[in-house]
Amino acid sequence: MSNQEVYRELAKMRPPAALCTVVRTQGSVPRQVGAKMLVYPDGRIVGTVGGGELESRIIGRALGIMDERKAEVVTVSLVDPEKGDAGVCGGEMDVFVEPLLGEATLLVVGCGHVGREVAALGKWLGLRVAVTDDRAEFCNPEKVPDADLYLPGTIPEALEGFEITDNTYIAAVTRGVKADVQALPHLLRSPAAYVGVIGSRRRWTVATEELQALGVPDEQIRRVHAPIGLDIGAETPREIALSILAEIVALRQGKGPRATSWLPPRLKE
Repeated sequence: MSNQEVYRELAKMRPPAALCTVVRTQGSVPRQVGAKMLVYPDGRIVGTVGGGELESRIIGRALGIMDERKAEVVTVSLVDPEKGDAGVCGGEMDVFVEPLLGEATLLVVGCGHVGREVAALGKWLGLRVAVTDDRAEFCNPEKVPDADLYLPGTIPEALEGFEITDNTYIAAVTRGVKADVQALPHLLRSPAAYVGVIGSRRRWTVATEELQALGVPDEQIRRVHAPIGLDIGAETPREIALSILAEIVALRQGKGPRATSWLPPRLKE
């Protein structure tokens, strides 16, 4: 069976998905090295790596790998079903499963001193950078030269033409609680992989009280990383940007928490 159907799908697909490729075979197997299959989050597939229980196991692992965001070689044995193997062909296959997540995007909310440094460092790290600020005079190439996309206006206005995906990382580095409370109800309804908010614990406590008064569910509030960034003793805008991007990199590499490191006492589980 040819891989042409998979290649055609790859040319038009929108992430996320997982590409599964047979990279090693031993003994009798249904497909040979190079056979490909594309798996979508809903379980839909294009192509095949062998069908049956073997393929079912690869699909199941591919769904997990998309969530984990890390490629993996999956070994499937086809020797003894009674021992839990996937078939009776008598061989073994290694399948390389690669998550296709699309381009990672950094959305910087707030184009002040810290926002400009976050945008610059994010661009240097190879992220697609979008910036937004309700002050149009701050959200432009002259003020923030390192962004790819400028979204001046309120958050509802900015998000009209901008899609937040589960490969989007949001750094809210605004000028105060009022701006946070205006932005966060919209941002927290998104599937963003990361939402960080700058400021002290006191500022975050006040913000959570106001968000709760607006009806934002506690489970959404718990998604926030606040105070934003790793605690490296940062003081200058550039150092703060470093702490923020370090936290995002750690999360992307599976080394960081997917929830805030500090919560007001009433929100602790």
